Amino acid sequence: MDNMLSEMPEILVYGESLPEAYHKALAELEEKGPVTDCADWNTTQKEVSMTMCVRRPLTEPMISKCFIGGPRELEQYRLEMLDGILDFEVEKGNWAYTYHARYQDQIPFIIEELRRNPSSRRAVMTVRDKEADMGSADPACLQHIQYFVRESRLCSKVLFRSNDACKAAFMNAFALIMLQKRIADELGLAMGSYTHRANSFHCYAKDFELLQGYVKRILDKEEITFPYEDGWAEIMEEERPAILRQAEQLRKR
Repeated sequence: MDNMLSEMPEILVYGESLPEAYHKALAELEEKGPVTDCADWNTTQKEVSMTMCVRRPLTEPMISKCFIGGPRELEQYRLEMLDGILDFEVEKGNWAYTYHARYQDQIPFIIEELRRNPSSRRAVMTVRDKEADMGSADPACLQHIQYFVRESRLCSKVLFRSNDACKAAFMNAFALIMLQKRIADELGLAMGSYTHRANSFHCYAKDFELLQGYVKRILDKEEITFPYEDGWAEIMEEERPAILRQAEQLRKR
């Protein structure tokens, strides 16, 4: 058993805020992740199984500098995840899926179920599509989302089969926390914890230097966070009209 665990370490990190947990996860991947083959992409990767537990997801500062992008990219991703601004790409047959297209019809059930029974363990949204994903060259990474109401707070637990640590994980988690907040607001509940499980939390060989650079900044205790509510939220909102115009132009093509 010890040998098996050493081949794919199981890591658990906690943080009061999203950046605190995320930065710990990056540091653990860099220190403890073995280099393994990734034959589907003809490369190698550093890989662990990672669980990030964020105790208070809205704690500031909410924004990490350790991701690829800025306010515009983060706002576009939030709009894709929460409002489905690119779902038309699935309808056109250009994309196999979007996360929003797969879960949007399940949100009413989540709300109804937690209103019916706040202690329910049944409030689960499935993102994986058995028929579409089995054998696909591009199966969904996000598998399912489960919500719990505990002590009058809405908690969220998500599962990824695969999660790019440097280029996707922060944006994934931020958007899913925003979705959690939207559902909590609909239910009239406070926000509880956010748990982000990635069975394969990885960094590809081409990004090893990027990961090393992130971790150096983390360990050197550089200023690598931004506030959201009193900072990025306003900038992201300013970017929204241009993002929506661009999405509409793409839809009309």
